[in-house]
Amino acid sequence: MPKFVLAVAAVVIRDGRVLAMRRSPDKDAGAGLWETLSGRVEADEQPLDALRREIAEECGLDVEIDPRPIDAYVARRGVEPMGVIVYRALWTGGEVRRSAEHDAHAWWTPEELRAHSTLRRLVDAVDRALE
Repeated sequence: MPKFVLAVAAVVIRDGRVLAMRRSPDKDAGAGLWETLSGRVEADEQPLDALRREIAEECGLDVEIDPRPIDAYVARRGVEPMGVIVYRALWTGGEVRRSAEHDAHAWWTPEELRAHSTLRRLVDAVDRALE
């Protein structure tokens, strides 16, 4: 039976735009995909704690996280089944400091993210985050 992965994602909003991150070409899953900030929840870690950790590790921005999820869905990470919980986060300060997990970033409108990302359910969540 495949291992089940639980992940969290943050739709970081700044001036009506969303932080988009491109996964590095050497990533084991989703190399080159445009996404929002995301990462796995570790054993015994609460989802919001995982999200705070991932934001610190992947971009270093100061954000205010809305603790109410805007979406939750099942996807695949390679061959592994994965649950994803998506949260809204408002930028409060700082500049993006990318980790090795991403090789590019941009502040895009939802339409720009939709044009670059194949992650439809995540892009739909971005639309709801900006409502």
